[in-house]
Amino acid sequence: MEASLSSPSRGRPREFCTTSALAAALGVFWTKGYDGASMADLTSAMGITKPSLYAAFGNKEQLFHKALDLYESEKLAYTREALRQPTARAVAEHFLRGALAAQTSQCDPKGCLGVISATACSADGSGIKADVIKRRESSHQALVGRFREAQRDGDLPDTIDPQTLAQYLYALLQGMAVQAGAGATREQLEGVVEIGLATWPSR
Repeated sequence: MEASLSSPSRGRPREFCTTSALAAALGVFWTKGYDGASMADLTSAMGITKPSLYAAFGNKEQLFHKALDLYESEKLAYTREALRQPTARAVAEHFLRGALAAQTSQCDPKGCLGVISATACSADGSGIKADVIKRRESSHQALVGRFREAQRDGDLPDTIDPQTLAQYLYALLQGMAVQAGAGATREQLEGVVEIGLATWPSR
């Protein structure tokens, strides 16, 4: 992992691992949301001073964007894998089961960072909310494109609107995230997955 030096104000510069510090910041944002995460929370979890945070990551909003990049890269890898599945139903199942595993992991906070931050941001966090929505829209359109491809291949009925189908799947995913954050068990969320798959359209 890459080591970074904080910008020294006095004496010897302090060394720290930017990768580990960013992972720690992600944990704070994921647990408390953007608004709820104070600079004291972040610097304490990251094990660095506020000047070091600013020097390495910028301000709180810039730090959040970097944490969200890490979240998408590591925690949402299943969404990219889902798009490569051979059928539309397999795409949906990979999405749902990947979300289930992520949202009920014993290693990470519950719920979805994007949902938490988009719903809890105050007016001061409007840039954060806009970024989360923009990223979600990009993912949504990728899913729509995959469902259109499935429709061309005869894998989905012509009567199904790919946009609406993608919206339905995201509604399930986001609902699961909210419920996971509120303490729903894995067994309860598995029931949601099974019903969602049982109602999936087929030829």
